[in-house]
Amino acid sequence: MQDEVDRLVEAWRTERPDLDVRPLQVLSRVSRLARHLDRARRGVFADHDLESWEFDVLTALRRAGSPYQLSPGRLLRATLVTSGTMTNRIDRLAAAGLVERHPDPQDKRGVLVRLTSAGMSRVDAAFADLLDREQVILDGLSPAQHDALADLLRILLIPFDE
Repeated sequence: MQDEVDRLVEAWRTERPDLDVRPLQVLSRVSRLARHLDRARRGVFADHDLESWEFDVLTALRRAGSPYQLSPGRLLRATLVTSGTMTNRIDRLAAAGLVERHPDPQDKRGVLVRLTSAGMSRVDAAFADLLDREQVILDGLSPAQHDALADLLRILLIPFDE
């Protein structure tokens, strides 16, 4: 069984036998898989009238647990965006009725962003559908292969997360 990456690697080995092209065997597959995964995710989000960035903010609030609220600072750290970008995103989500701003009782100048019931319904439905779609992508793996792949990918990702 061969995939597109096998053909790519074979061509490079022919054209540049002086180079070790083994990294392509892993990283080109990860890159191609990421593109397929991104398409699948965007499809799920579109089915729920969400953009990827909206899903990111809403899931950060949902994961926070009851009362499903975070400060804008915690949200921007969870979603890796700038404060200006986060302010714009909160404004847009609030206008859509998916989040609300509330005064922070711990900081008179601060606010907390809280998931509304509409936001919770939307993100819960989208998340369930996302997991279903992603499971289809992983269906070719046995449980042991799934666990082994997750462990190997963790090893590669940890240095980037630190």
